[in-house]
Amino acid sequence: MKYKEEWFNDDDFWEQYAPVMFDDDRWAEVSQVADGVTRLAGLDLRKGRAGGKGPSVLDLCCGFGRITLELARWGFAATGVDITAAYLNAAREDAAHEGLEIEFIQGDVRGFTRENAFDAAVNLYNSFGFFQNPDDDLLFLQNAHCSLREGGALIIDVQGKEIAVRDYTEAEWFERAGLTVLTETMPVDSWGSIRNRWILLKNGTRREKVFVQRLYAASEICALLYKAGFSAVEIYGGWDERPYDQNADTLIAVGRR
Repeated sequence: MKYKEEWFNDDDFWEQYAPVMFDDDRWAEVSQVADGVTRLAGLDLRKGRAGGKGPSVLDLCCGFGRITLELARWGFAATGVDITAAYLNAAREDAAHEGLEIEFIQGDVRGFTRENAFDAAVNLYNSFGFFQNPDDDLLFLQNAHCSLREGGALIIDVQGKEIAVRDYTEAEWFERAGLTVLTETMPVDSWGSIRNRWILLKNGTRREKVFVQRLYAASEICALLYKAGFSAVEIYGGWDERPYDQNADTLIAVGRR
């Protein structure tokens, strides 16, 4: 199915902003996130499948394959789906260099399903809620549910609405990876979404991008997961399984099929 062009179809944006979004801190947290994913999903390498591979994990919006690659290193059968060709090419090169067998698929996650194929699926690093049509968020969750085996789990890591309000900053600037970055944010639709304006400065050049992300409270994403068909949902405030309260680092939702 062909979807209309939306802001995230801009490959140049992802390439220009990659050093900002995927800095050293993001790579340093890979092992912790992979550990949290396997623990929350209840994945056990001793329960391998045909061909001697471990349980299978689907990484939706996998980007450079940070977590996809790590899970493959640990022995899991990993598949990554993303819309950005440059990110996937880099991920494939890394996999080939390490001798890892990983399936990377370029495509819109709204159009990807593989019925009863995976033991777990993940959508990490605040990559949920970007579709222009809110119904597509439900479609995304329904596709993930369809792609999971019975007993499988979908894990979403996103900035919850409660955290967005608590930590709200109207504007800031910082330097990272030799770049100067200016950001402006503004709540819209009564905190139903947040409008982001990012300006990137380097060597006298200026790059600007404006995009809107839908915000979900814990109760809202929980309800959406149930509507998508999941039989149970758990909410956490961090990879250490802390409660989702005023001290939460992030919103982690685990939907179980």
